[in-house]
Amino acid sequence: MNIFKKIYNYRELLKTNVKKEIRGRYKNSILGIMWSFLNPLLQLLVYSVIFGALLAGGDETYPIYICIALIPWTYFTTAITQAAFTVIGNADIIKKVYFPREILPISVVTSGAVNFVISTIIILAFVIFSGVGLSWYILLYPFILLIQYVLLLGIGFIVSSVTVYFRDLEHIIGVILMAAFYGTPIVYKLEQLPHTLQIIVQLNPMTHLINAYRDIFYYHQMPNMQILFILLGASVVLTVIGYFIFKKLQKGFAEEL
Repeated sequence: MNIFKKIYNYRELLKTNVKKEIRGRYKNSILGIMWSFLNPLLQLLVYSVIFGALLAGGDETYPIYICIALIPWTYFTTAITQAAFTVIGNADIIKKVYFPREILPISVVTSGAVNFVISTIIILAFVIFSGVGLSWYILLYPFILLIQYVLLLGIGFIVSSVTVYFRDLEHIIGVILMAAFYGTPIVYKLEQLPHTLQIIVQLNPMTHLINAYRDIFYYHQMPNMQILFILLGASVVLTVIGYFIFKKLQKGFAEEL
């Protein structure tokens, strides 16, 4: 409960940090927050052209299929990449001023969530104007986002603290995420894989989250709630473990930085 008390006491700092993360992402950029829309659209264009002819199978809604997966995946990778650098990037402040260090990874994950919610407008535009349409299952969007948020908090606590002691992790994460992209059904359907590979890919938590996003936006059906609740429980456990790792390692931040 101590962490919640700290966050509440330093809530203004958290708000300021989240705003700084969002503004800093587009600092000195002419288009500013418009990149929240342009980045996923440009990626979508590239993946649709490259994989469309190979995997679409004549499906005209294939770009929408990719879009619904690509935007939450971008939130996932961006949050982890930025979390890995956040403590090192704020070294000067950490050495001079006391504040709960947990604020740093929480700010990164929270600002990413805000950016993700904004980018979801692209998904809504695609499904509405393409004729795919909306269903009441979209009401489950906040719940799926909550699971992804908690999952990223756990990962964020771990990578942000461990990177301080093992700087190579920042670069290793990039390689792992690149490999994980192909281990997640973003440009392909899970059913297109051999049974053995399907089992392996389903060990990836993002597989189930992306399937859930597609269920509510694309297929208009109820996601597998049993899997989602299991994933929520596992994410909470990961966050608790991540927090204790962060709490233990933060004692040496000032010396290592």
